[in-house]
Amino acid sequence: MRRDDHQSWMWSEAIAMLTRAEHLHRQFFQPRQAAQQVSWVPPVDVLELETEVLILVALPGVCTDQVEIAIEDGELIVAGRRTLPSELRTATIHRLEIPQGHFERRVRLPPGRYAAVTRSDANGCLVLSLQKSI
Repeated sequence: MRRDDHQSWMWSEAIAMLTRAEHLHRQFFQPRQAAQQVSWVPPVDVLELETEVLILVALPGVCTDQVEIAIEDGELIVAGRRTLPSELRTATIHRLEIPQGHFERRVRLPPGRYAAVTRSDANGCLVLSLQKSI
């Protein structure tokens, strides 16, 4: 291998490393938007029936009455916050796997128009029923 080939290879490796470092720097050192930064995204199931679309959002430990729901540009937006109960704030935590903080989930809805949205909760899930317009 010629000397110029080695130099070109070393320069390309150095530039690639600098690019990766810059990307990591931007990723970890960006200013935080305190209240509305999304901490986690809940899983959902979307089921379409003849007269309605059912959406189940897994929200363990979240009061579903305090969850915000909106439909914008054909997407359902579900947002809220899960916080550690105040009784547990002084506890010694050995494992904390259930996510805390602000959540938001955007779900593309099946094409169509919806007349009404009803909400209920079952087994740690928010259940949304979107009645189709006929």
